Parts: sequence; structure tokens; C-alpha cells
Amino acid sequence: MIDFTLTDEQQMLIEMTHNFVEKEMLPHEETLERTDTLPPKLAASLKKRAIELGLHACNLPEEVGGGGLDAVSVMLIEKELGRTSLALAECAHRPLNILASCEGEQVKKFLEPTIRGEKRDCIAMTEPGAGSDLRGMKCKAELDKDEWIINGEKHFISQASISDYCVLFAATGEDETDKGLKKRISAFLVDFNDHGVEVAPGYKNVSHRGYTNNILRFDNARIPQWRIMGPEGDGFRIVNQWLGPTRLTVAATCVARAERAFEIALNYSATREQFGQKIGKFQGISFELADMATEIKMANLMLLETAWKIDQGSVTPEDCAMTKLFCSEMLSRVADQSIQTVGGMGLMEDLPLERIWRDARLERIWDGTSEIQRHIISRGLLRPLEK
Repeated sequence: MIDFTLTDEQQMLIEMTHNFVEKEMLPHEETLERTDTLPPKLAASLKKRAIELGLHACNLPEEVGGGGLDAVSVMLIEKELGRTSLALAECAHRPLNILASCEGEQVKKFLEPTIRGEKRDCIAMTEPGAGSDLRGMKCKAELDKDEWIINGEKHFISQASISDYCVLFAATGEDETDKGLKKRISAFLVDFNDHGVEVAPGYKNVSHRGYTNNILRFDNARIPQWRIMGPEGDGFRIVNQWLGPTRLTVAATCVARAERAFEIALNYSATREQFGQKIGKFQGISFELADMATEIKMANLMLLETAWKIDQGSVTPEDCAMTKLFCSEMLSRVADQSIQTVGGMGLMEDLPLERIWRDARLERIWDGTSEIQRHIISRGLLRPLEK
């Protein structure tokens, strides 16, 4: 039976994170918006504060040095952090959950420094010709005695310019199947100081100030054999281990920003007067407020259920896909309607609505587009009926 009653500890986590966001992060949103970056000292101090509060590695198991929080608790934290546009900045970064798969020397050289906040990780999957189609990637790694030789290019790599290393996914061979040749994908820990690795500037984007994307180029980059994560060809299992919780993070952030936009629209509707009465009394406004509130409630319930299923070990790819799909598309609707409710002021930089509206567009693309989410959902529906 599902019980959505939060524990005292979870309530404390919400309150603590909320206070951190409201008092220490939100005041710097205008700086980020105006300069497209945070001053290094400010970013470092916020990161240090996040570590002190136990937010930095809360998503990793205790046995590897993380906070060991359950999925519901992590989701609640992600949602509070998602209220601010600083959520993608250095101060709010949490290590990739797949780092828990590190073994042997990988633990000392990569996992432990990352948990301590001494190193920053990022993930490198997407290529110019291979986004959602991971099997189509051309970046490859070939074993030469006790080293892997890596060649290829990745792009849209989030925050690589401020990271120390990446978890790189590359093709390591091909298998013959009844549907033809299929590439084997493996994961590697690649230090950006490795010879033959270039972190190049990425593209200018309209969404998320302070967020950078980079191009990674690998030209006969040689890394030691021990840097492969798991057995050769184990990349898809590692991807799936990471994708579900990551899509839930995106969904939680979307709900947080929808709530913030709605709060502004609701308060404006209750105070703005036109034709002798508060505009919230007009049906054209009041019904839209009702619809936004209903969608936000549905999104919150989906978040809680999916996180609960992760903790129960019963979550499916369809659960995560439905939650990411609905929450990201819901945010776009709520952000747009909030601006419509507020009117011209909604597009002015005096309010965060235009920023929320602008940033919302990316949420339906990264970590699997809406079309990919629908593909996952429909495949899950139809597969049991196939003969």
C-alpha cells in the first residue's frame, strides 16, 4: 500500500533545503541572469554550504561515502533546489549515481574525491549524429594491451568546462544478432587531463543561464584498462541505472518551477484590478488557475509514486518516462499560462516568469525527448501483447 505521509526526517530535509534556496541561492539569481555565470568565490561558498548541509552526495549509498537517502527524500531535495535558476550551477551539483559502480582504484581516484567535492563529474553520451540512438554512436574505444584507445567526438556535454572528468560511453565492438550487427557500449572514466582529450566550447543556448555545454574530442586518447566501469559491453545497464533517477530529477525541477510560476500568477490574480474587480474573479482567469493547480497536483502525485516505486524496487522505465513526460510538458503549459495571466509584465525581467518560461523549453528535450518518452511508454504497453 502506498503511503505518501512524509517522515519527520523528510520534512526536516524539505525545510532545510527550502531555507538554503530562499536565503542563500535565490538572492543571486539576478547576478546569474545578468552575467551568465556566478563569481568563483560565490560558487565555491555555496558548494561548501551544500556539502555542509549534506546535500552534495545525498543520492549515493552510505557504504561509498554518500548520504544514503532513499529516492523519495532525494526527489524532495531536488524539487526544492529546482525552484531556483541556480539549480544547474556548481553549488547544486550532485555526483552521478552511477559512480556507485566504481571498483578498485576507481574508488580512490574518482569516487571518493567527487564525494568530498574535490572533483566534479559529468556524463558524455550524446554525439552530433547520435542522441537518443545510443547504438548509433561512432565514438569508439579499442583495447591495446593494457590501455584503451579512444577516438571520436561528443557534444551537448553539460558543464564539462567546469568538470574534472567524464563518464564516457563508447562503442567497444559489435555482436551479430538476428537483427544484424549491434554495437556493444561500454562506460569509461576519462580524466580531462588525459593526453588526447580536448574540452572545446559548445553552443550558445537560450535556456538556463550559467549552464554550459561543451564538445569533447578524443584523438587517440589512451587511458589505463582499469578505468572501464563494469565488464566490457556493460554500458546499457549502467545507462539504465542512471537514466531513471535522472529523469525524476528533471521532473522534480519542472514541478518546482511550475509551482513558483503559479504562485506568482495566483497572487497577481488576487491583487490586480481591472473593470472594478480583481481579475481572479473573471472566469477566463479563474478557470485557468484551477487547471494549473490541478496539473501541478497530478505532477506531484506522479513524482511521489515514481520515487516510492524506486525505493520499493518495482519502478519500470514506463513509470520514469510518464513522469518526465507529464511534468516537463506541464511546466511549459503552466509557465505559458502564468505569463498570459500576468500579461505584459510577465515578459519583463522584473519577474522570474520569463526566465521560467524560457528555461522550460529545454526540459522536453534533454534526458530523453518527449517523443522518446512516448516511445518507451507505448513500447511497454504493446510488448506484452505481441505474439
